[in-house]
Amino acid sequence: MKSSSLKKYRPFSPVELSDRQWPDQPITAAPTWCSVDLRDGNQALAVPMNVSQKLELFDLLVSIGFKEIEIGFPSASDTEFEFIRKLVEEKLIPDDVKLQCLVQAREHLIHRTFEAIEGVPKAIIHIYNSTSPLQRRITFGGASQEKIKRIAVEGTALIKDLVDTVPETQVDLEYSPESFSDTELEFALDVCHGVMDVWDPSSTNPIILNLPATVEWSTPNVHADQIEWFCRNLQDRDSVRVSLHTHNDRGTGTAATELGLMAGADRVEGTLFGNGERTGNLDIATVALNMNSHGIETGLDFSNIPKAREVYERCTQMKVPDRHPYAGDLVFTAFSGSHQDAIKKGMDLIKTDNSQWAVPYLTIDPTDIGRTYEAIIRINSQSGKGGIAYILDREYGFDLPKAMQPQVGKTIYDMADSLGRELTNQEIFDAFKKQFVNVSNKISLVEYELFHTDVGPGQVRCEAKIAINEADYEVTGVGNGPINAFVHALETIDQKEFKLKDYRSHAVMGGSDADSAAYILLHSDDGKEAWGCGVDPSIEIAGVRALVSACNLLKD
Repeated sequence: MKSSSLKKYRPFSPVELSDRQWPDQPITAAPTWCSVDLRDGNQALAVPMNVSQKLELFDLLVSIGFKEIEIGFPSASDTEFEFIRKLVEEKLIPDDVKLQCLVQAREHLIHRTFEAIEGVPKAIIHIYNSTSPLQRRITFGGASQEKIKRIAVEGTALIKDLVDTVPETQVDLEYSPESFSDTELEFALDVCHGVMDVWDPSSTNPIILNLPATVEWSTPNVHADQIEWFCRNLQDRDSVRVSLHTHNDRGTGTAATELGLMAGADRVEGTLFGNGERTGNLDIATVALNMNSHGIETGLDFSNIPKAREVYERCTQMKVPDRHPYAGDLVFTAFSGSHQDAIKKGMDLIKTDNSQWAVPYLTIDPTDIGRTYEAIIRINSQSGKGGIAYILDREYGFDLPKAMQPQVGKTIYDMADSLGRELTNQEIFDAFKKQFVNVSNKISLVEYELFHTDVGPGQVRCEAKIAINEADYEVTGVGNGPINAFVHALETIDQKEFKLKDYRSHAVMGGSDADSAAYILLHSDDGKEAWGCGVDPSIEIAGVRALVSACNLLKD
């Protein structure tokens, strides 16, 4: 933005609250959650959901555990009205779920809303009107504070009168001073008190006062100050459920909600994955899983977030971004080499001690929300040895020695750099096999047989047939094991030009029950080192094949 443009804007006024308490109040329990996907979320779609799509999303919300669901604005369109009637007439509403209906504080709309909820077991009538100076001046042509308050009070009185027309329905009231975020606090409180005076709530029959950040004008700490000020000055606080409804205009809707809960709110409205007008509503999945990551029970079940995402995307035709918290394709993925190495080490420790989650760069265990480990580490030219070792171990059962990882890593990420793109796990595995496993480009093992007779105690004899640059040799060697015997066999034809520095072996986990892998490090007289890997049903032959692989790589 150009400097000349800045003159159009002014800072948001802070709240006079010098003794604020919310910074010292940790979140220890979950609020009541209300999904507004079927209203605010639906309103923001280029093509609103039809009845069948709304029903599928409603079923998803119920399965996740929402007990309060704003299912629409029944006085606004026939589709909204028909959806509610379908839920009622087909008895699709669980006994413990309250249906919330949004309605402006206008007489004919309120009457239509009561027609829609007839037969609903539990309903929340959510009435609202705009209260901010900006809305009063521009939208309502300079309406006075008294007129705005009267709209809210008269709407509440009408709702109270109509409750008796739906005797089978338990009716709760929610009132929202729309644009609370930029309404004078004293005026917002005065309007809410006027609504309460008419509704006459109690601790056993509380009213919901929803304080929407309809537009996010300020930093999250100012929002928290507004909520704390409101809660501290509210009459009959135990008769009120203070509700938050943040938007994301400044990109801090989650932070504003969390600080608002610290400031005393009891309830949160939002949508799955933050769908909503402009930059979106609060993302309830993020806030709930943030709490889960601190060990807080939320009452919402996101243990299969891929399914929730799939239903959400199908019904709304929206896409969850790759970097979206928890649900995005790449949020548990590390490309950076140092990150990959730390994750691998953490995951290795978790195998032996899974009592507490403690893995660098991963705030939660991806499997707890239905994600897999497969995509945690992905490889491109920025990747490192740890990530490649993680994939070869986790996906293919090859537990590379730590000292071997730099050599393998460089080979793989040089390949990614040359191709200029991310490598698939299969490409990584194929490259590893081609470059390091059973390599036989110069020396190849044709036959190998081991004998334990006709040798001294603790000794074995090998008879092998090898090919060197297409010439065949039959060799024999004696040693204290299969590999040592083969080394001595190579020495008989002047092919022992190295020192064996390291050897490891293991069964290939996740592969064939008969497969074994061995790794050998050779050091040449001129200082060159090479690791080779051998794979064979016999762990002894796997070691010999690893030696042959390392010999070939040492000659490159």
